[in-house]
Amino acid sequence: MSERLRNFVADLLEHSGAVIERIEPDGLEVLSPADVRAALSLPELARLGFSPELPSGAQRVGLESDWLERFHGLMGEHGNWARLSWESGQSLFSNPEKILEHGLVLNNAVFRLESVQPAWTRYLLLVFRFTAMSEEKREGVIRVGFNMANGATLDGFLDSLWSELLLDEPWRRDASGISADVVLPEVWEVEKVFQVVRRALPLRVAERLERFIQGLKRRQNGDIDRLHGYFSDMQKEIVERMAKEAKGEAADAEKFTQRLASIEREYHSKVNDLRQKYALRVDTRFVQGMILEMPVYRLHLLIKRKKGERHFHLDWNPVVRKLETPPCEYSFTWTTARVVCDEALHLVSAEAHAGCRACGKSFCRACHGEKCPKCGQA
Repeated sequence: MSERLRNFVADLLEHSGAVIERIEPDGLEVLSPADVRAALSLPELARLGFSPELPSGAQRVGLESDWLERFHGLMGEHGNWARLSWESGQSLFSNPEKILEHGLVLNNAVFRLESVQPAWTRYLLLVFRFTAMSEEKREGVIRVGFNMANGATLDGFLDSLWSELLLDEPWRRDASGISADVVLPEVWEVEKVFQVVRRALPLRVAERLERFIQGLKRRQNGDIDRLHGYFSDMQKEIVERMAKEAKGEAADAEKFTQRLASIEREYHSKVNDLRQKYALRVDTRFVQGMILEMPVYRLHLLIKRKKGERHFHLDWNPVVRKLETPPCEYSFTWTTARVVCDEALHLVSAEAHAGCRACGKSFCRACHGEKCPKCGQA
């Protein structure tokens, strides 16, 4: 990791006009122009270190420090978007039936493999940074990927594909390596990208934060239980005192009643304070987008549901040697089991074909959104 970070910083500084020299162990000596010095808070001549053992006089650079924010400030808008094409040959592909047997599960329909053909596709890869704020803070990076030919998600092999992107070869930063007769899917319009991200990203952020949220709920419930016990003891004490003074005047009983009401109000106020303390706010920020153009093997399918038929395809990626996840054409979830709707034969997850909360009728969210076609309730 230290060598990779040093190489990244070296490339960035050279691109920004700095003069660098690699020094050992795992360091850089940097002569920076004024704009680089301002962005990185460096003197004109500085030494940077990237491993536990630092060169003499070097500042430590690591992922856990504020250096990433400084590098982001230096980069500005550069590097937010990239387009890469694959110029290597395809790997051999065999036994598509077995691959489909494990990779495509239709709970209420059947499919038939009609053909397998070499093809090209475009992948859209997006990187987001999320920050969850509550009693504690959590930060992280989420990558999502989609096949722009069919909306399939790439969760099943996105990490492996990203690792391949770190290699200089055989990627090109232009389309010069693509033959003129190659047919590529259309690049998604911005509106479609926004629609897909609005549905796909919250699911993945929630999944990443699941343990964090469970911890918050556990601590909140524990604090509320302790608070409830404390105020219950106070109320019990008041009631016992009332019992001892049962023969007292009415004014004393009214005083006790007011005291009980005051304790209850204070309890609810404290509970609201705890809920505000543990309230969760999650912010997401776009970091980087990338379009990949590369060859695939296209599996052409015929999907049958009752009397309906639909032609569809999934792509097998020869670089990571995996089949993409079949799309949920509503939520773009990463889970694999799919339901086929009766109206348009959309492939959707079970959640996107669940029953209406009001009337219980199952319906396809890809067809009707969140509004039930029977009762009209959202």
